[in-house]
Amino acid sequence: MLDFCAEHGITSDIEMIVMQDIEAAYARMVKSDVKYRSSST
Repeated sequence: MLDFCAEHGITSDIEMIVMQDIEAAYARMVKSDVKYRSSST
């Protein structure tokens, strides 16, 4: 999979958060309020 991604220029992007904000980050993820999130449904 890593070779496929490298060959096709597919990269990932992450958002770093501090541990104190984990509950707010989880709530944002649950309601799909995060940048670049895609849904498979």
